[in-house]
Amino acid sequence: MFNKNIKLILAGLIIAFAIYQFTEGNIGNGIFLLLFSIIFIFLYFKNEMILLAFLKLRKQDMDGAKSWLDKIKNPEAALVRKQQGYYNYLNGIMVSQTNLTLAEKFFKKAIELGLSMDQDLALAKLQLAGISLTKRRKMEATKYLNEAKKLDKHNMLKEQIDMLKQQLKRI
Repeated sequence: MFNKNIKLILAGLIIAFAIYQFTEGNIGNGIFLLLFSIIFIFLYFKNEMILLAFLKLRKQDMDGAKSWLDKIKNPEAALVRKQQGYYNYLNGIMVSQTNLTLAEKFFKKAIELGLSMDQDLALAKLQLAGISLTKRRKMEATKYLNEAKKLDKHNMLKEQIDMLKQQLKRI
């Protein structure tokens, strides 16, 4: 919705007004305004469009998730580095059904920018291993598969990793 810098400016202005309310003796208003400014600080680190796209993706609504992602016009200016990673990660998931070359580009960019959670990073590397496997690049697929296995600490992707290893043996 707002540019990342505008969110920080709004949070700063609200905090300044909260301090003014404290000096005037309106403690309740000051506390409310401080709590209200936390929303803008949170949205600086977690973009609302990406959060809504994740919610749509969780409900298996790919078109809805794509529409939320399309509302982010200039990701380099509107998002911080980790958010750009998740933006590319989500776009990679969306296009992996139709265009593997574009999905590979999105996943590599997401890994380069960084993802916060190891599970997301493991899934991105697993997707890249699958794409490399379909393009008959065995060495690259093996590398991504081993990295995904190292990152998957809770064995949530164990079945998919084993399935890809079986396919890798057939090549």
